[in-house]
Amino acid sequence: MANLFGTDGIRGIANKDLTPELALSVGRATATVLTANSRNHPKFVVGCDTRLSSGMLSSAIIAGLCSVGADVIDLGVIPTPAVAFLVGKYKADAGVMISASHNPFEYNGIKIFSGDGYKLPDALEEEIENIIAGSSKRHVDVLAADVGSVEKGENAVADYVAHLKSTVPYSLDGMKIAVDCSNGSASVTARKLFTELGAEVFMLNDHPDGMNINKNCGSTHPEGLCAFVKEHGLDAGAAFDGDADRCFCVDDQGYLIDGDNIMAICATDMKMRGKLHKNTIVGTIMTNLGFVKFCEQNDIDFIATKVGDRYVLEQMLLEDFSLGGEQSGHIIFRDFATTGDGELTAIQLLSQVRRTGKKLSELSGCMEKFPQCMINVTVSPEGKLAYYTDPKIKRAQEAAREKLGEDGRLVLRASGTEPLIRVMTEHKDAHIAEAVAAELADVVRDRLAAL
Repeated sequence: MANLFGTDGIRGIANKDLTPELALSVGRATATVLTANSRNHPKFVVGCDTRLSSGMLSSAIIAGLCSVGADVIDLGVIPTPAVAFLVGKYKADAGVMISASHNPFEYNGIKIFSGDGYKLPDALEEEIENIIAGSSKRHVDVLAADVGSVEKGENAVADYVAHLKSTVPYSLDGMKIAVDCSNGSASVTARKLFTELGAEVFMLNDHPDGMNINKNCGSTHPEGLCAFVKEHGLDAGAAFDGDADRCFCVDDQGYLIDGDNIMAICATDMKMRGKLHKNTIVGTIMTNLGFVKFCEQNDIDFIATKVGDRYVLEQMLLEDFSLGGEQSGHIIFRDFATTGDGELTAIQLLSQVRRTGKKLSELSGCMEKFPQCMINVTVSPEGKLAYYTDPKIKRAQEAAREKLGEDGRLVLRASGTEPLIRVMTEHKDAHIAEAVAAELADVVRDRLAAL
């Protein structure tokens, strides 16, 4: 059996790669692994995003959990970070989220959180896979009287929003904010959150129909939000992805504020208030070179991990750091959350705007971004494997690094969640970055497309 878990849980095309039968097996295996030494009726919380397939897969997961004696609180549609928070709030043994995050609606996924609200380590994921594959101990179906029960998490949204509000000492009174929910999970929480914090809110893409999640909207397509903020003269905008665990913002002039820029702004404030633990920020190999320069100029230590917020978090936990994240908008404020949280990120940033009295465009000037070019090359599973050993790609990669020199850098990697090879270049000269990326992408495409 191929590995089920990637960098962010299990993911694939719904009802093809990720079937109800597989979801049922994942539910059974997860309960077996995570509650081996637990109470007679372990408790799980289960949430989902707005995809057409989410109800189907959520029902299958719940059935699997109940079949081995676990009780379930069904949270319904809710952001991924809400599941991570409510595991602890509701004293559950574990949590499960059905979502494919920023991917198109035809994809879906399964993310699993342990009882402390953190994503599972590789070792536990491997145990779950072994049970599903039949190479490890099997779950034991219980008799009818011991089958798990299901209850609705009626207060889930209110409890999560109350938690988010408790993290900011300043309201958003007087601010005019546009919020793009990406027709996803934030559609059920964002209006309540921002309105109760005092902002005048303009809601965009908050009417999901099961198929419009992430479609030309949200953090993967923020162009519409940028235009809306500028056209209506608003103070800021916030865009989330399908499960609201990542966030991009827009300043008062309509310019995009990505994850790196958000971290720079928040780090400046946290350092000033003595809240930046050990004076360190954790990013990834994809973090913009301009952010690295920002850290050097402000006497802040920077640590880069592999791509994936789970690896950022692992490093943060290892050395007790308080701020980390990705350019893609996964920002972890470890004083308040155990995972990336888009809405938490937005209110942390916007409350700083409110407290300082400065415009977001002023605050964002703390960092100068290096021009960056990203090209995604679609490949087959066979092509994705061949990428690691292809000699011509390796030679082209070295040649690209020489062309970029000291004023730029290259990251070439296989996506952990999609059938893609990602080519990313940075350089002070945007034209050089684009030319080198295009040339290398052509080599990757030529070598792997036929496989």
